This record gives sequence, structure tokens and C-alpha cells, in this order.
Amino acid sequence: MPRSSVRLATVLLAAATGCTVLPGPPAAAVATPPLLVPGTITEATWERTVDVLHAFHFSIEKENRLAGTIQTGYLTGAGLLEPWHHDSVTFNDRLESSLQPIRRQVLVRLTPAAGRFEVAVEVTKQREDPRGPTRHSPGAATFPENRPRPRDLDVILEGSTPPGWINLGRDPALERVLLTAIVNRLRYQ
Repeated sequence: MPRSSVRLATVLLAAATGCTVLPGPPAAAVATPPLLVPGTITEATWERTVDVLHAFHFSIEKENRLAGTIQTGYLTGAGLLEPWHHDSVTFNDRLESSLQPIRRQVLVRLTPAAGRFEVAVEVTKQREDPRGPTRHSPGAATFPENRPRPRDLDVILEGSTPPGWINLGRDPALERVLLTAIVNRLRYQ
């Protein structure tokens, strides 16, 4: 009888607490505020900013010096076994990138002000969303030996359709790290 009482108490306790013991959804990402740097935007300032992005292995896709923007191409997120890539800042980011393809894109804005300029960094993060089954070989164990395998000898002219991507919003952890690295590079060199 005592075992059934313990089981009943456990079930009642679980029912009474419900989902309150589970963590809720993550808090909304807060945009990283831009930082002010004394001085003017020069060729050296621009090149140092690009150097920081290259140090994080981002390739530059577009540069517009008149608008003061630098946009990178997409970079696949670093997993747990890639410690030399610094785009996955936290352990959770690295774990997520190891389990699901993640990519990030950076937009840096250098805006002049009176005697100084503002540095703003925006990082967008996306997760892969294949629109159907991915094309992978099922392996030799899948095909029974008693049936002939169908052969399709038609030439494939096009590759598979590019996968879709789900927008995950901004990556504030990487934004802070990049902003700090850019400002430190501009101030101390």
C-alpha cells in the first residue's frame, strides 16, 4: 500500500505543478546599442573594421563607403569541433550549430557624427529548413538482393533545389563580441 501512495502522490504533484517547472520560451533578443568612437571615418578605420570581420572568417559581400555599410556573406555556424571559428560565441550556439545547420550574416554601419562616429553591428541568424526529404544515399543495406535495382541513366542537368532558411532573428551575443572587437581595434591601433 505505501508504494501506491507514493505513486499517487507523485502523479498528483506532477499534475498540480503542470508546466510551471519547465523553462519558458527564451526572452526576445535585445538589439545591441551602437557605440561612439572619437575621430573620423578614414581609410584606416574602414580597413580595420574589415580586418576584424576577416578575423572572424566572414567574407565581405558588399561595401558602401558613402552609406557607411559593410555587409558580409553568410557564414555557416561553427560547431563543437571547430574551436578556431569564433562566430558561435556561446556553448549553446556551438551545440545548436553542431546539430542543425545555422548561418549568420553581419551588417556593420559606420555613421559620422560631430567629431566622432557611431559603430553599429547587426547579426542575423538563420536555420536550414529543407523543403522536403534531403537527397542522401540510403545505403546498401536498404536494397534487398533479390530484386534488381532500377537504373535511371538520364543525365542530371540541374542540382537539387537550394534549401530554405528560417530566420531566427538577431544574434546579440555575436553582435556584442564583434562590436567590442571593432571598437577595441579602432581605439588602440
